[in-house]
Amino acid sequence: MLSELALDCETEAKRIKAFIREKLAEAGFSRVVVGLSGGIDSALTCALCAEALGAENVQAMILPYKTSNPDSATHACLEAERLGVVCEQFEITDMVDSLVRAYPEMSSGRKGNIMARCRMTVLFDQSAAFNGLVMGTSNRTELLLGYFTMHGDGAAAMEPLGHLYKCQVKDISRHLNVTRAILDKQPSADLWKGQTDEAELGFSYDEADQVLYWATEVGLNKQEIALKGLSPTTVDAVLQRMNAMAFKLRPIPMPDTRGRCSE
Repeated sequence: MLSELALDCETEAKRIKAFIREKLAEAGFSRVVVGLSGGIDSALTCALCAEALGAENVQAMILPYKTSNPDSATHACLEAERLGVVCEQFEITDMVDSLVRAYPEMSSGRKGNIMARCRMTVLFDQSAAFNGLVMGTSNRTELLLGYFTMHGDGAAAMEPLGHLYKCQVKDISRHLNVTRAILDKQPSADLWKGQTDEAELGFSYDEADQVLYWATEVGLNKQEIALKGLSPTTVDAVLQRMNAMAFKLRPIPMPDTRGRCSE
């Protein structure tokens, strides 16, 4: 981890909790719904929400598919129990398979996107039932890399971890005593058997954090970043992905009204 990315975890956690309360109040809400995947990002999001709002104001949802690793739901349950939040499990298999059956040639990537969007459908439905807002669980590293599904895990009312690099998420999670099994596991979206984030991306989160920091916050080019001791191949891969996926973070494009034709 870069020394430049070190945080005062207690101060930063307090700042995020204040942000959650403020943005909820602005929207006229006091409750939230969080999808608990069994991974570190959703666990930290849920922990921060529970501390900010009170556990009674947090609804956690565990949303497995039939091929999901059972450990994911087990770890999610452990974290929900630790926090004392209301937790419900709903399997998305029937939702996903109704579309998958129609397109048997579907790639694993397409299927993974359907899973992510079905999960978000459930979360938004439950947010209406619970009278709360859906909390996003993406961190800055994932957002900059476009490592999320549009209208899936990329859809939420707010992103309380959106400014944190993956290494910072880990540090704050340790500080808040997130369940040890979650802290120790390899990051995975659990979209298919054996899937891990870093294998899919082709580089580690630690490498990505460094490249993204130097590029987006310091303004170094790829040659200058490589001089920091990183592989030029890795630097190029991270920057290429960031640039290719940048459209995911932009507002939906539409023509402006100034050039509008009239009858």
